[in-house]
Amino acid sequence: MTANLLDGKKIASEIRENVARRAEELKARGVVPGLAVILVGEDPASKVYVGQKEKACREAGFKSDLLRLPESTTQEELLSVIGRLNADPSVHGILVQLPLPSRIDPEAVIAAIDPAKDVDGFHPVNVGHLVSGVPGMVPCTPLGIVRMLESYRIPLAGKHAVIVGRSSIVGKPLAHLLLARDCTVTVCHSRTQDLAYFTRQADVLVAAAGRPKLITADMVKPGAVVVDVGINRLESGLAGDVDFEAVREVAGWITPVPGGVGPLTIAMLLENTLAAATRSLQ
Repeated sequence: MTANLLDGKKIASEIRENVARRAEELKARGVVPGLAVILVGEDPASKVYVGQKEKACREAGFKSDLLRLPESTTQEELLSVIGRLNADPSVHGILVQLPLPSRIDPEAVIAAIDPAKDVDGFHPVNVGHLVSGVPGMVPCTPLGIVRMLESYRIPLAGKHAVIVGRSSIVGKPLAHLLLARDCTVTVCHSRTQDLAYFTRQADVLVAAAGRPKLITADMVKPGAVVVDVGINRLESGLAGDVDFEAVREVAGWITPVPGGVGPLTIAMLLENTLAAATRSLQ
């Protein structure tokens, strides 16, 4: 048995086409969705990500503002820029590209963003909404994972989902999204003893630990859905957190790297920005 592929690129393309169509409808009502992205410093990976987001915005018909700030930018200066964007009615979404220089407190920066414009879904208000089951901005990667599973009509209610990784960007918010869809959820992490004991119980296994090829074939329940969030740059190229070639012979469904979860993250960023722009009319 070879696993079916969960094609994130295909689902993301469909979402982006839908977003572009809805953005045109908004423009007819006098609103152009606007996303401001702040990049501090010269981190090479961040530059690539920001470029991808800027391109996606243009293709969706959004107004995209990229604010490049020097490495020497102080926290006060960055907070001042965020304050200006909070007050700008033409900006519906604000994204500060992480990581930031070590002297800047990322939590203070995230907390300074207007929760209604927090398209990353990291603001404490939006985190509280997610935990409480109240509608709000949801982090893009976990939201994309759920949208992909639902697009492929993979049943979630009553299933055991095991998430490897407890970050605030993926693991924790994904746990709440899956709980809301009636999954039984186990979250594993670096201190989990006998990781394979838990992963072999998973109907849906999500690897988001940032360790290349951590999940091997003997750790996967036959027929399981395996979602690989990892993007690890090795000398041989990109690798996920899952040993793809081996695990695809055991799993029922699996995401490739690249082309799995990554494209959905940007698609969800566009959806969140569009939602914020739509709410600005209310």
